[in-house]
Amino acid sequence: MTTTDETRTTEQVVSSVQLYPNSRELPVAAARRQLLNTSKLSLVFADLFVVCLSVVAGSWLNTRINPADPTPARGYLGLFLVTLPIWPAVLTQQLLYRARFLGRRVDEIARVIRAIALGMLTTAALSTVVRVYIGRTWLILVTICLLVGVVTERLIARKLFDLARTRGTLLRPVLIAGRNAEGRLVREMLESDPSLGYRFDGFIEYLLQAEPGQSPLSLLGDPARVIELADSLGVNSVIVAATGIDVGSSNRLIRALTEHGVHVEISSTLCDIASSRITIRPVGRVPMMYIEPVMRNGWRARTKRLFDLSIAIPVFVATLPVLLTAMAIVKRTSPGKALFRQARVGRDGELFDMIKVRTMVADAEAQLDELAHLNETTGVLFKIKNDPRITPIGKWLRKLSIDELPQLINVIRGEMSLVGPRPALPSEAEQWDNELHNRLRVQPGITGMWQVNGRGGEDDHDATYAQLDLYYVDNWSLVTDLVILARTVPVVLTHRGQH
Repeated sequence: MTTTDETRTTEQVVSSVQLYPNSRELPVAAARRQLLNTSKLSLVFADLFVVCLSVVAGSWLNTRINPADPTPARGYLGLFLVTLPIWPAVLTQQLLYRARFLGRRVDEIARVIRAIALGMLTTAALSTVVRVYIGRTWLILVTICLLVGVVTERLIARKLFDLARTRGTLLRPVLIAGRNAEGRLVREMLESDPSLGYRFDGFIEYLLQAEPGQSPLSLLGDPARVIELADSLGVNSVIVAATGIDVGSSNRLIRALTEHGVHVEISSTLCDIASSRITIRPVGRVPMMYIEPVMRNGWRARTKRLFDLSIAIPVFVATLPVLLTAMAIVKRTSPGKALFRQARVGRDGELFDMIKVRTMVADAEAQLDELAHLNETTGVLFKIKNDPRITPIGKWLRKLSIDELPQLINVIRGEMSLVGPRPALPSEAEQWDNELHNRLRVQPGITGMWQVNGRGGEDDHDATYAQLDLYYVDNWSLVTDLVILARTVPVVLTHRGQH
């Protein structure tokens, strides 16, 4: 892409690379490769240890549950020793030692499941060769132990890798080809989330100044210079910003880089489309990305409603004593009603009264204008870190999320869902742009993506909540709801980012 603050001579090709500020403080390429190889080898041994432990545990359980099994435990363990070499093979075959294929936790778990299925099928096939009878109970127990053991071990390993990356190690140095808006967006994403595993080392930009009076042309098509630059920096990964390079130059650059052994990834403008909705398929010689349409109605809507009721009703009944106690304490400690009702915007713009246990003084809304100068956000949200309107008991109710229990009534009524965008005030909705009105395509929720990613912490702002809510609306699935609910539990227990 072109820059107006630099003078370039006619027909002169100039390479512009902005180096990462800390690049010289990080390990050199050889040391980094050694560290990565050590980490990978450690992961292989950890996998094998857990596989062995799982088989031993499954065999022991089999002797307790199925004592009539004609094959003793030592027979199964002998079979396992014979088939032990297949486990590194199936784990490698499922790309479980290549970080580029394990970006999402769900992808890694799916590959683990496939590896275990393949390993057990191979074990069953080899048992006929060595003539060891495999009981159905042993097969089921060992498979369950393997699933629990290996998935747990992999989740722990992922946490350890994320922690190491946050500290600046195990990061893959990468150059970005194209300094346009898309290239800068990719850089911001990589630098804001070290757990992705990348270390931004610079932009690659080749510019050719046109004749005087003509618009400058952007050329990212000198593969030899790119390879020379990558080698000099010890970088073996390049991300190509698709909108920052023309098709011909892109093909030449990618072909040259991959032939040289450089890993190439191509970004796209699909920032907020879930990867599970994207399928790459060939159309002639061009790989096309097919994006599944959004499906919210029909059986999906009925399933979500049934899911909400199946959880909301039992939880409401179980927590009713806690709710009644909280209401009694609120009524006794401050004047006003125990429950607070406030108009919120629901699906398709319909208003409803959201119910909460009152945590503020009775005239809190009347004081809003007086406290406007203390608002810590610049957009439609109103937030004060130490809001003087919150009562002493209200702080504890918020900290324990007890104040939100009455919203289960809204869920049972069908006005809200367990998971969805934060229910907005009518005054907030009036300030939305047209895109943000898409939040109203689904029911608001008690919890959601915005809540589990900080729950109104100091780093939250309007852009964040809008982006996360719209992502949920565009990519909703029942699995997404389950993941958000699972993440809500530790957020509530640790009192992170109360709002």
